[in-house]
Amino acid sequence: MSAKWVATIGLFLSFLSTTSGPNAQTLNLSGYVRNYTGVLTQGDHAYSMLQNTLSLNVEHSRGNVAFKANPYLIHHSGKELELGLREAYLDIYFDSMDLRIGKQQIIWGKGDGVFITDIISPKDLREFLLPDFDEIRIGITALKADYYLRDDTFELVWVPAFTPTKMPEENSIWRATPAFPIQPAFDYSEKEIKKTLENGEVFVKYAALTSRVDFEIMAGTAWDDDPTLHTAKTVDAETQLPSLLVTPKHHRLTLFGGSVSVPAGGFVFRGEGAYYRDKYFQSSDPLLSDGVLKKNYLHVLLGTDYTLWDVRLSAQFIQQAILSYDEQMVQDEFENTMTFLASKDFLRETLRVEWFSYLGLNHRDALIRPKITYDLADGFEVLAGANIFVGSEGKFGQYDDNDMMVAKVKYSF
Repeated sequence: MSAKWVATIGLFLSFLSTTSGPNAQTLNLSGYVRNYTGVLTQGDHAYSMLQNTLSLNVEHSRGNVAFKANPYLIHHSGKELELGLREAYLDIYFDSMDLRIGKQQIIWGKGDGVFITDIISPKDLREFLLPDFDEIRIGITALKADYYLRDDTFELVWVPAFTPTKMPEENSIWRATPAFPIQPAFDYSEKEIKKTLENGEVFVKYAALTSRVDFEIMAGTAWDDDPTLHTAKTVDAETQLPSLLVTPKHHRLTLFGGSVSVPAGGFVFRGEGAYYRDKYFQSSDPLLSDGVLKKNYLHVLLGTDYTLWDVRLSAQFIQQAILSYDEQMVQDEFENTMTFLASKDFLRETLRVEWFSYLGLNHRDALIRPKITYDLADGFEVLAGANIFVGSEGKFGQYDDNDMMVAKVKYSF
């Protein structure tokens, strides 16, 4: 561990130690300690994960002002200690308006396990979609203003600096390498988005909550969190063989969308959709039009929730549709996915059995995630489960070799 991290951790612990003094009652300290272990079921049964985490929430309020900080420490076996700050923001409350300023996670939409209008906070995909979603979402520095008018809420979010998706490392089992017909070389000189006022992102949302329906309407102008791979033919300077120069770039896009939730007869019906303008997609011919094609596309979801014999059931259908489709595109014109959830509590809600799965309809692939969670004592829980990938291609099938058993031990305080 570097001297910088040691000094930072020491300073932070010194700050926390003040909570035991006369002013301890002014701070609310909570968090958890967790061990997370995963073992691959194939090959030599290598560890897919050996992780220890300390996450802290420090909160305080006084009058119409409050703050929250969520620092964390993560130690992956064989790697340097990771010190991060998930959130650190100030809240200011007025009679009919709230302001939140600082690093924060912003969650929009009604979908479970999918990002449609919930795109303000970028994603940490270093472990694919396996972590909890409050860990997948990356906190961003933003100004969020909420104005309340009876049961209506008007929300404005300004993000002054762009934050991209965190992708898996080069040697990660989650690294998916795009297929190119000839050996590529990469130029990352255009990947960064300069931190200027004009490069900020802006989102607006109107939300209404009534006795019959809960809905949101949103719009935004933002940078695509995932880079587009622009390609050009070149010649390797050493071997003089043909090569591809791949240049990742982030592009500006605009979107309009909304979500709705309606209870009816014991069911809850949910819908969510977004229309994206000027999104870039990969071409199957890397030498055609810079290897990319710009199209508009739709991302929609229909879902329902129901409780039967104390079993919570949920199902969702998700579709991504590229408008004015071109046969040269790598992506399918329509990509269809379903999710299923079933969970039930036992032993006075100390034991939970859950089954969650993604099903890719285009490639008949899936991610199946059964798990059992047991509360041994107040705040102390253990979890055993599995991540099972089915198929040979597609979003989930490409990780068919990554089936694993997982176990977590967590103490919350």
